[in-house]
Order: sequence, then C-alpha cells, then structure tokens
Amino acid sequence: MSARRRSVAAAFLVLAVAGAGLVGCSKKDAGKGSADAAGGPVRVTATDDKCELSRTSFPAGHVEFEVANKGGKTTEVYVYAEGDRIVTERENIGPGTKATVNAEIKAGAYEVACKPGMTGDGIRQKITVTAATTAAAPTDERLTRAVADYRAYAQEQADATIPVVEQFAAALTAGDLDKAKALFAPSRVGWERTEPVAESFGDIDPKTDTREDALEDGQQWTGWHRLEKALWADNKVGEEEKALAAQLVTDLKDWQKRIPAAEITPTGMANGAKELLDEVAKNKITGEEDRYSHTDLSDFAANVEGARQAYELLKPVAADHDPALTRTLDTEFEKITALLAQYRHPDGTYTPYDQVPEDRRKTFSDAVNSLGEPLSKLAAAVVTK
Repeated sequence: MSARRRSVAAAFLVLAVAGAGLVGCSKKDAGKGSADAAGGPVRVTATDDKCELSRTSFPAGHVEFEVANKGGKTTEVYVYAEGDRIVTERENIGPGTKATVNAEIKAGAYEVACKPGMTGDGIRQKITVTAATTAAAPTDERLTRAVADYRAYAQEQADATIPVVEQFAAALTAGDLDKAKALFAPSRVGWERTEPVAESFGDIDPKTDTREDALEDGQQWTGWHRLEKALWADNKVGEEEKALAAQLVTDLKDWQKRIPAAEITPTGMANGAKELLDEVAKNKITGEEDRYSHTDLSDFAANVEGARQAYELLKPVAADHDPALTRTLDTEFEKITALLAQYRHPDGTYTPYDQVPEDRRKTFSDAVNSLGEPLSKLAAAVVTK
C-alpha cells in the first residue's frame, strides 16, 4: 500500500470501545433532529472547501458517521486521534454520493478530516468524544471469538512473512537479482492480507510500503518499493540497497512483535475488509502499486484473501442480522476469487499486470466494485442490536 498519510493507523484497528472494548450501539431515531438529540448518526457534509459536522461532541461507544459529498471532487473522510493515528476512514466517496461508516471510539479528543481530491491533510474539525452515558449492549460471544481468531490470523501472517523477507533480503545482498525478483511478491503476501493491521502501527507502514510519489517532505524512501525500483528499473543493487534490505527485515520484525497489542474490534474488522477492497480499487487496478515489477495481481489476491478472512469470521453474526447481505457477499467473493484464479499459474505466481489488457482490467474493476458496495455494509451488520 502507498503510505499516503503522515502517520497511519488503519480504520481496521479502531480504538477500543469504552468499557468492554468490543461493541455497543444506539439505534437511530426517526428524523434528523431526533437522531441528533438521541445520539444517532453524526452527519458529515463534505464539499470542496468545507467539512461540516452535525455534532462535534458525542458519547463514546458505537458511532455511525453518515457522509454526504456535496462537492465536485471525490473525497475521503478520516477520524484522527492524537498524532494523526487513524481511528476510522472511508475513501473514494464520489461527488453527489453518500457513505456510512460505523466505528467504535473511546472517550477523548479527535479530528474529523475531509479530503477533497483525496490529497493532503484535509479540512479538519475538532471533535470531543465524552464518556459513555449508557451501558453498552451485551457482547455477542461469537464476536469475541472472531476478534481472537483474527488476531491469531494476523500473527500467523506476520510469522510466515519474516522468513520470506529474510530470503528476499539475503538474495538481494548476495547480488542474486533473479532470486530477489522471484521473492519480491511472495514476501509481501502476509502484509497485504492483513494490511490494515500492519498500517495501524503508524511508524512502520511509511518505512516499509511507501511509493516514491507518496513520500512526505523530507522523508527518506525506504522499504519494498524502493528495492523494487532498484531491481526492475535500475537492475542493480549497491551498498545502500543492501542496507535498506536489512532495514526492511528489522522493520517487519517490529510489526510482527506488535500484533499482540493491536486493538481489534468487530466493526474495525469489517471496515478493514472494505479498506482492502478500496486499496485494490485505488492502487492495484491502476497498476500504481507495483509499477516496476508489475506483480500487482499477487497483492490484489492477498488483499481479497484478507478481506474474505475477516468476513468469514464475522459471517455468523452478520448472517443473523442481515442474511441477504451475507448471501450477496458469498456470491461476490466467489466471483472475484474465480476471476483472479484465471491469472494464477501452477507455481503460484500471477500474470504480470502489464500483460493484462485494458478490457480485462475493466473486468477486475467491475468485480471490485460489485464486492466493495455490499462489503461497505458489513460493519453495520455486526453491530449488537
């Protein structure tokens, strides 16, 4: 993923809800006025030069943001905690469209940012989340298990990543460029499957997964994509690249060690699944992510696999609350998985993305959109009723 933020902490790993740290919910009241009075959705109106909220103070727990883009540019909306750690986000909100974002937020001071054109620090509004005034709804034990199982999955992915990254770094250091190239995509799979977890540790993602055009002022370019350029565009490695390969291993071991402390919630898992699809739509479909190696389909597949894992763990509860949604998601996940399988070779590699014709790229884009829309409703379907 492109590290396009100053400090990244994924929507997937929203801050723990006050109290039990899993789920709590206030039902909507009829009418906008009564909704605001009763603690219903917080309405965010985004334009090309404004970011207006219906309320700037509300209780901790489950919060629903209803975003309306009334500007002329595609926008994205973030909720930031101190240090620009992301509490929740929604990208790719087109002009004249709306989006709903469910999250769990604990008491504290935050900022809501609207980013017309999806660039920069955004137009910001300060908000205050107060202590919860009502008891949280009882936690569904199935969601508790889902969170525990997903944490285990994230740890497994990180644990499996490290040996491959070490092999990648060793090949690069030894000057075996062909072997290093062959290991580049496999070294990224675990990261891409659990990307929102990886991003939550804001200082790691910018060091490991930043593209050259996403660097902040004064930021040194390090990580996978810096080494990707050396291997494919420059076709050579020197002492600097060898040092960067060693640093990549060190940074990813840091990520591996931090996973037990990650704050994971059911709505965060759902938002993270949607975030993975947004990442595919924004960077993989365009070919921007792996622009030198053209290994985008490997990342694409890993993103889909990670999103599906989160969904499958949440599915028992979502199926109770919204069975039609889970039927749709089952169908769309099968479709996009089958589409990717057409480009997967027996050795596990994928067709280089620069060899995928434009009309087939459109097929990928359509599949992502068909899955992304219902996936955006998953968070609401796992909120305790």
